[in-house]
Amino acid sequence: MTPTIMRQLWSVVETAQAKLLLQLDDASLVQWLVKQTETQVLLDSNEADYLCHYIQSRLALIRDIAHERQCS
Repeated sequence: MTPTIMRQLWSVVETAQAKLLLQLDDASLVQWLVKQTETQVLLDSNEADYLCHYIQSRLALIRDIAHERQCS
């Protein structure tokens, strides 16, 4: 995954409404984040697959970030 894709993903996480990130189930959250990232960065199928796996491995962190933003 390129640094551009990674930066865009985390930008999406930071700008998304915390409530949305917390209420989606895991599969829906992964797909939503991939879709939002794809609106900014063109992904080939390998990059999209890798991004899905990367997001799945970071779901707890993403939800922690959202929870922290919601509480503050």
